[in-house]
Amino acid sequence: MRFHKYHALGNDYIVLDPRDFPSWQPAPTIEQIRVVCHRNFGVGSDGILWGPLPSQTSQFGLRIFNPDGSEAEKSGNGLRIFSRFLYDQGLVKEPNFTVEVPGGQVAVALKDNAQLISIAMGHVSFSSEKIPVVGAPREVLNEKIKILDREFTYCAATIGNPHCVLPLTEISADMAHKYGPHLETHAHFPRKTNVQFLKVLDRANIQIEIWERGAGYTLASGSSSSASAAVAHRLGLVDRSLTVHMPGGKIGIEIGDAFSIMMTGTVNKVAEGHMHPELFAVKV
Repeated sequence: MRFHKYHALGNDYIVLDPRDFPSWQPAPTIEQIRVVCHRNFGVGSDGILWGPLPSQTSQFGLRIFNPDGSEAEKSGNGLRIFSRFLYDQGLVKEPNFTVEVPGGQVAVALKDNAQLISIAMGHVSFSSEKIPVVGAPREVLNEKIKILDREFTYCAATIGNPHCVLPLTEISADMAHKYGPHLETHAHFPRKTNVQFLKVLDRANIQIEIWERGAGYTLASGSSSSASAAVAHRLGLVDRSLTVHMPGGKIGIEIGDAFSIMMTGTVNKVAEGHMHPELFAVKV
């Protein structure tokens, strides 16, 4: 089985092209996903990108799988990586095209021979019904949630996938590791949630630590950057053009009307090769 590995600011994905797999296999199984993503028993990654797939609305279709085998609606870094893969494989001839994921359609713009990639991520909503968050219909802003030994103020948002953003004066990787798993699975979030610990640096810069639904602690995330930037702007803490700082690097965010998001960042190719059948002899 052939694979292609890329990372976007340390958030690494493996691209599996359905054309390289048996026609009878519509998608990798949960067991295959888990072992391929495993850092010790497999190739190792923060997820699998399964595409290109047919789409009725876009030029390309894509499915995104987390390391635990669950499926993600959208991934900003994953979409940038997939776009770079399409360019590397000669599947796109123009710098602008569209990709459909379960969380909706996005528009892609390749710049500088795909060294820089912009994604029109769609519109951020704070509606409890769309995210979803339990309770009466409302915008989920500055609400309280108690996790372990601490009460946080949080905001929730969706950009095709759910996010819980916690504005704080100080953040750390340890904080994400301690509280992230409990927030991800909290009863407030029926479909679980991605979690961002947010620190506003100034009107044009924010910093986040990320606990990703189905993946755990990650060095960077495009959808998390988008949601965090939108929350910070909705709270009046930042302007429309800002840089999101993460342990893996920086992403540029432009916030348009109705909280539309344009995300811009880099992608690096890591490796390509073939997975040996013995890889799948191990259950993880």
